[in-house]
Amino acid sequence: MGPFKDIGVEKSGRVALVEIRRPPHNFFDVALIQEVASALEALDDDIGCRAVVLASQGKSFCAGANFGDGSTLDDQGQRPGELNRAQAVQHLYLEGNRLFRTRKPIVAAIHGAAIGGGLGLAMVADFRVTCPEARFAANFTRLGFHPGFGLTVTLPAVIGATKAALMFYTSRRVTGEDAYAMGLADALVPQGEVRQAALMLASEMAENAPLALVSTRATMRGDLADRVRKATEHELAEQTRLRKTEDFKEGVKAMAERRIPDFTGR
Repeated sequence: MGPFKDIGVEKSGRVALVEIRRPPHNFFDVALIQEVASALEALDDDIGCRAVVLASQGKSFCAGANFGDGSTLDDQGQRPGELNRAQAVQHLYLEGNRLFRTRKPIVAAIHGAAIGGGLGLAMVADFRVTCPEARFAANFTRLGFHPGFGLTVTLPAVIGATKAALMFYTSRRVTGEDAYAMGLADALVPQGEVRQAALMLASEMAENAPLALVSTRATMRGDLADRVRKATEHELAEQTRLRKTEDFKEGVKAMAERRIPDFTGR
């Protein structure tokens, strides 16, 4: 397995820990998602592994994509040197779909912010363990953008269509307590105990018959990976269209400047 540049993989008994190592905010790109997918696929083939914990170093779990400060975006919403952005994001989503096709249960240890595509990554997991200090946000509309990473499928499936729409339409940040209350997180513990609690939950699952565990998970998830793949095709088309707008540039700039954006609908 590996070698990996931006993740670490450790095993303890029948549980594997996959740790993202891009602190402080663990921004993702195609290379990182490829590494996580490759690790999960290798663990699928490891008969000694029955469950996985996905965790991160640093301040955030994953703050999504790094858009910069918006000052250099061209009329296509791209930074200098970015060619075929739509193709690049399509590649990212194809690699991301590999995550949804892995077979063993995953527990995400959310000790900090899971924002935008970082929330999408957290939703790959079957369960999420978090703390009061964590923040969850689908902040795409605040960027003048459309949700991505399959969130239009995964988020409503977990918290319901109305609560998901509320997160999308407001772009509000949800606290760890509120995430637990709405079912977005499955356990709420002190921040220093998030990873251990996730490992304990994974260990509880790993005590069970491995073939039955994988079979039951496959039944419960059904055609999720196919639905996410179809959703990302639509999400990408909308993102490509909205990336060319003035509102997207303003949204990115406002986020970098930590102010309320002044959108014009253009």
